[in-house]
Amino acid sequence: MPRKGLRPRERRAAPPPDHKHQSVLVSRFINKLNYQGKKLAAERVFYGAMETLKEKLASEDPANVFNAAVENVRPLLEVRARRVGGATYQ
Repeated sequence: MPRKGLRPRERRAAPPPDHKHQSVLVSRFINKLNYQGKKLAAERVFYGAMETLKEKLASEDPANVFNAAVENVRPLLEVRARRVGGATYQ
């Protein structure tokens, strides 16, 4: 049982899935895209990009393309900072 409480990632609840694709990943991406509290504008940008993908790549599902893109940019393994002497290494 940690004395300092939970880390921020463990403390937060997952956002509800978006209304079009029923995906939590899409919902999290829209929340990150959000600027100055204008979530509707962020949704318009994201869903507009999905429509453009649908037009350009008629053979593939835009949601699958988005999931593949997120998997490609995700780090393969997590590195932790390690303090040795006065320097911090990863």
